[in-house]
Amino acid sequence: MAVAIGAHVKSDDVLAWAKETGAGAVQFFLTDPQAWKAPGEHPEADAIKASGLTVYVHAPYRINVATANNRIRVPSRKLLAQHAEGAAKLGAKAIIVHGGHLNDGDDPELGFDNWRKTFAYAEKDGGFAVPVLIENTAGGTNAMARRFDRLTRLWDAVGDFGAGFCLDTCHAYAGGEDLDGIVERVRAITGRIDLVHANNSRDTFDSGADRHANFDAGTIDAAVLAEVCRAAGSDVIVETPGPEGQSADIDYLRSAL
Repeated sequence: MAVAIGAHVKSDDVLAWAKETGAGAVQFFLTDPQAWKAPGEHPEADAIKASGLTVYVHAPYRINVATANNRIRVPSRKLLAQHAEGAAKLGAKAIIVHGGHLNDGDDPELGFDNWRKTFAYAEKDGGFAVPVLIENTAGGTNAMARRFDRLTRLWDAVGDFGAGFCLDTCHAYAGGEDLDGIVERVRAITGRIDLVHANNSRDTFDSGADRHANFDAGTIDAAVLAEVCRAAGSDVIVETPGPEGQSADIDYLRSAL
């Protein structure tokens, strides 16, 4: 099956941005990513569904279902479900959500169990409207999905619910995970990689900084990024500066793959 290669695009300019970058897949937010807001009807909904593009939705950054703070955790579960429903209305393949974190000193087992409860509660309501892909993150000392020892424990909690995984190359590199052989290491934990966020990093290995760069402008060799995508064999989204830079990154990947 051919993989789709595309870009994170402006949510209010999906089709024009996709055309400008040459994207065969798009990812976008349904609302302000920093807001606690349920999505409304997308103004380009019919055109997006008719476009033939592979569609992914990124959940708001605010969502943190792992946290011990129930004033954040409970609304996060609700917001994730609402955005999954919005994604389904656009024919999206999946929704991507960050793994979240706890405060320093909190027992990480609490975070893993909160993730388990997120899927368990959703199942009682018929499940999420689209597959949920948990994304590895770059920073934080008590993150659920930065280091892969934590990812192993997270998957012990959510793997049986059919959780998907999104591998972000910038996050992995900046988070202290070597990109050499990373696909095999992830699959040994999750059994799957559903999507790659192919991003270079402005910062050095294990910096903990989440700052994306275009393929020709970061600290990771572009050939390494292409090899991760090749080994994963999944759809690829570049979340790099664009649209001109994204277009060049997509062209590079298509040529390399």
